[in-house]
Amino acid sequence: MDITIKPIITERATKLSEKHNCYTFRVSPQADKFQIKALVEQLYGVKVESVNTAVVRGKNKSRWTKSGLLRGKTDRWKKAYVTVADGQTIEFFSNI
Repeated sequence: MDITIKPIITERATKLSEKHNCYTFRVSPQADKFQIKALVEQLYGVKVESVNTAVVRGKNKSRWTKSGLLRGKTDRWKKAYVTVADGQTIEFFSNI
């Protein structure tokens, strides 16, 4: 199974990383905590202490067009909160 992982860079996620050394990622819905931990340790070279996950529900969307009201829904996705060991950091922008 191929697992995708993508960092989330928002104000709230930045505050979490500064205060609690916790980083936020958008991951594949099928991924479990053990797979996420192994992938983060492999990609970023840090020691992961804990992984918490949350499933984010899809939002209802609608828009008006010439043919009338179109309704739909965005997909649900999984968010992972990864806490790394003290003294270690993940640099998302180091390769730019």
